[in-house]
Amino acid sequence: MNQVFNFFFEQYAGYQTIDIGLEIIAVIFGFLSVWFSKQNNIWVFPTGIISTSIFVYLLLKWGLLGDMMINAYYFIMSIYGWYVWTRKIDATHVTPISSTTKKEKRTSIWIFLITLLFVFIVYNSFNMWTSWVAYVDTLTTAIFFVGMWLMARKKVENWIFWILGDLISIPLYFYKGFTFTSLQYLGFTVIAIYGYLAWKKHLNNIKVAA
Repeated sequence: MNQVFNFFFEQYAGYQTIDIGLEIIAVIFGFLSVWFSKQNNIWVFPTGIISTSIFVYLLLKWGLLGDMMINAYYFIMSIYGWYVWTRKIDATHVTPISSTTKKEKRTSIWIFLITLLFVFIVYNSFNMWTSWVAYVDTLTTAIFFVGMWLMARKKVENWIFWILGDLISIPLYFYKGFTFTSLQYLGFTVIAIYGYLAWKKHLNNIKVAA
């Protein structure tokens, strides 16, 4: 039993207690944010802002610049998404769930490519190409940047990017030594699958009603 516990949590032996507590709090609010997103609930953004602000602090402290940039971007896009989700398209309706347009697909490609270039420049500047993890970080950053932008615009396809990025992040964060965060992404994957199905069903019901 001790061997199992050590396998999952021995990396926390050198961490400050406050940092472990903050990571757990960030994970809890991260779960809440994804759950509220699945429910198409505006609370996705306040809870997301709390989670990402904590992770920005922790990841900067731990020297994980790629992950820190992802969460800093989430923080900014949460504010943008909060505005978009509450913006009324007429006197009684706010922004609805919808499919990605051709223009938005082109924008998504550009976001993906520009993010890859940006992270490459940052990693080069800080000489961080020290292992294969840096290359995977670059890929997941670009995937999550697109997913967050699409979620902020209430596009059903955002879940596809979350699922892909989450699946990559589960073993990646465990390898980095962040067991709680790895478990968070495992939970994110499950919720994202249900989120995609729920949003797709909602969108299909609207099309049938129309």
